[in-house]
Amino acid sequence: MAVADQIKSINKELEGSLAKLIAVSKTKPNELIVEAYENGHRAFGENKAQELVDKSETLPKDIEWHMIGHLQRNKVKYIAPFVHLIHGVDTIKLLKEINKEGRKNDRMIPCLLQIHIAEEDTKFGLDANEVKELLESELLNELEHVSIAGLMGMATNTDDEDQVRAEFAGLAALFKKLKSSYSHPRLNLEEISMGMSGDYKIAVEEGSTMVRIGSTIFGAREYSK
Repeated sequence: MAVADQIKSINKELEGSLAKLIAVSKTKPNELIVEAYENGHRAFGENKAQELVDKSETLPKDIEWHMIGHLQRNKVKYIAPFVHLIHGVDTIKLLKEINKEGRKNDRMIPCLLQIHIAEEDTKFGLDANEVKELLESELLNELEHVSIAGLMGMATNTDDEDQVRAEFAGLAALFKKLKSSYSHPRLNLEEISMGMSGDYKIAVEEGSTMVRIGSTIFGAREYSK
């Protein structure tokens, strides 16, 4: 099925839910992104800063670029001028770096705090206590160029749907608790980014507002040789 048809099919599935589709275009050529763009899609996700920069320079300027991968602090400066949303803020040091680059670019950079919800050690993320400490700290007052827009999480890579559902439900519960318990000019808790090609339907049922889907739309991931 063509890229545009896949996007149309997924958007139809998402009708009536809270979820918005982020088309994950990492490793994919510009032609496929253009195909999706010409059929009305605007939100694309990349997991490497350099690839994100390269594509942003050559593709239409009204694309919303989402940084969905693990972001190294020394790469923040490259995407800070234009990134629409950083999904994977997994350390306080990274948050401080984003704020520094936001100041240099005179803009507020929206971020999601990545929560470690999976059993796998390979996944990154903060735990609930670290997030609560951040939201209760003086540091929040210093982050004048960061907007904490919500949470992101990646479920365990498993065929056990009950486990995946429990992990997503836990993230949604934490989100609701934080949203009801904390208020601050730097907080704008509106988004829960959870769900990828293999588990997005469960994520949507558990309240996801953003699903990050790549292979279902663009086919198997391509790696450069």
